[in-house]
Amino acid sequence: MSETGIIALWQYCPSLTRYERWRTREVRIGGIGIGGSNPIRVQSMTTTDTMDTAATVAQSIRMIEAGCELVRITAPSKKDAENLAEIKKQLRAAGFETPLVADIHFTPNAAEVAARIVEKVRVNPGNYVDKKKFDVREYTDAQYDEELERIRERFTPLVRICKEHGTAMRIGTNHGSLSDRILNRYGDTPLGMVESAFEFLRICRDENYHDIVLSMKASNVQVMVQAYRLLVHRMMAEGWDYPLHLGVTEAGDGEDGRVKSAAGIGALLEDGIGDTVRVSLTEEPEAEIPVARALVDRYAKRAGHDAIPAIEQSPLDPFAHARRTTREVLNIGARHVPVVMADLSNRKEITPATLYAWGYRYSVPLDKWNITDQACDFAFIGKNTIGFEIPGTLGIVQEHATWLKEKHKERHYPFINKKDYIDGVEQHPHFNLVYATLPELDNAFIAKLKEDVTAVLLIDTYNAHGMAEQRRLFFDLMAKECPVPLIIGRAYGDITNDALVLESSTDIGPLLIDGLGDGIFIADEKGGREDLVCRTAFGILQATRTRTSKTEYISCPSCGRTLFDLQETTAKIRARTSHLKGVKIGIMGCIVNGPGEMADADFGYVGTGNGVITLYREKEVVKRNVPSAQAVDELIALIKEHGMWVEAAEIQ
Repeated sequence: MSETGIIALWQYCPSLTRYERWRTREVRIGGIGIGGSNPIRVQSMTTTDTMDTAATVAQSIRMIEAGCELVRITAPSKKDAENLAEIKKQLRAAGFETPLVADIHFTPNAAEVAARIVEKVRVNPGNYVDKKKFDVREYTDAQYDEELERIRERFTPLVRICKEHGTAMRIGTNHGSLSDRILNRYGDTPLGMVESAFEFLRICRDENYHDIVLSMKASNVQVMVQAYRLLVHRMMAEGWDYPLHLGVTEAGDGEDGRVKSAAGIGALLEDGIGDTVRVSLTEEPEAEIPVARALVDRYAKRAGHDAIPAIEQSPLDPFAHARRTTREVLNIGARHVPVVMADLSNRKEITPATLYAWGYRYSVPLDKWNITDQACDFAFIGKNTIGFEIPGTLGIVQEHATWLKEKHKERHYPFINKKDYIDGVEQHPHFNLVYATLPELDNAFIAKLKEDVTAVLLIDTYNAHGMAEQRRLFFDLMAKECPVPLIIGRAYGDITNDALVLESSTDIGPLLIDGLGDGIFIADEKGGREDLVCRTAFGILQATRTRTSKTEYISCPSCGRTLFDLQETTAKIRARTSHLKGVKIGIMGCIVNGPGEMADADFGYVGTGNGVITLYREKEVVKRNVPSAQAVDELIALIKEHGMWVEAAEIQ
């Protein structure tokens, strides 16, 4: 909040330039606190059948030993909820005091049982009382109020039980399971997500119950980030301060799941938002914990970073996505998708084989280049030179002194520092890459960039709070109405592969989510990881929905409600469809979020019974009760039926 106590129209965090966690109230969950001055907690969820006590206890112990601070267990029925008592008893007998959370959907009676047993219950306002049938209807104010009163009558008993037993509650909105009532009144929007939670929160407040954590999860990271920001903005305006549980739902597995989670969760953590984190991967739950820990640990020492000039007025609408307007320079800026620039400057020699990791495959027998969907657009080669004919879609950027000797070569462009640029060194007639950091961005520099139709700015940062410093640089250019395209550059030293993926996604992803950036340049100073860097760069663009280069899988992380082996099924579907560029496939273990997330996917594969699958085209059911042994074939047939299938051999 500002010093005057007035909330700016764009405000959703304490500062856009100074790292500071938004101070929420503390909510006690068993022996730990969330919010307040507590560290950011990490948690996960079991994937076992809740009625299988031994398996659930064993998996919970593996999660706890991996560092999980809260263990969530699904309770889809009253019987499951009752069994939480035995699970808790066995965990305590084994010496584990980690708080347990019951995950509730559709079954208020199960919630009321669980609230007397575990330390926290999670309810989804989209399906706790409301139903989702994708009905389109108009609600009068009177009808809407009647529905709210029905919710109050059904939800209040749980609130009173939680209050009596000292049980905390998470009100967890999911983008994929907004009720028909919310969708008809507010649309499939961040506002609808916030209002869905607020309806339940107001009931809690009327009962003077405040042991509440809130979440706004979505598989679309733009929607997820916007919803959390709007939630905080609305709470600031109301004077509320409930802690926040962060997560990107249905993130998927492997690098894709990590990039997507880091971009979304990181965008909020960078601005001091978030009190507990769950990374939702289609993997074993204990594998989620190191990822979540790596994300939150970056902020333990973030305070005290080099000062960044304060921002009094943001030029962005943080609750909606709009790309910054820039001019076109070659294939950079304007309406072009963001480019990817490879860093080959530390190479001793560049051969055709060097470009293999960056998506260019040279065939000696055919004497031609094969170009993949994840081929870089430019390569920065520093002081190197290239002695072979480059692919037709690749541009080469060289140090200015080297370029002067090779400026006659087609698609070779200079890299120019600020001093030389201001001094007026020779430039290419069509494209010049100019390097700068925020401290170098003075009025004279901006004025020249504003008039130079050949300039593209490559920005860098040495600030520990680098994303915020680079965002400030964008804001300065926008304030001066300078339309120069910008490539976001970040350099990483001797860090692990996992850290490289997570940190670059967290550093660059938030800017792209806000429509800032016309390209990515990831410099791996350790070297030898070009293929990883290339995949990560394209993965960040795909996760932020700014450039599509591969199939997207919206895959849930599994839980006790899951009706098939999600990891195995996801692998099977990926193996047969990973060549379908731009196709989005939802793979859902049960119907909790399945139908809703299908609205954001082209095709859906949802478990709806033991051994049976329902197939969706977007949010519409196409075929029910497909035996799981045949379901992948039926999914492919459905993709073919809608004209979105190509044979893998055709795109080699």
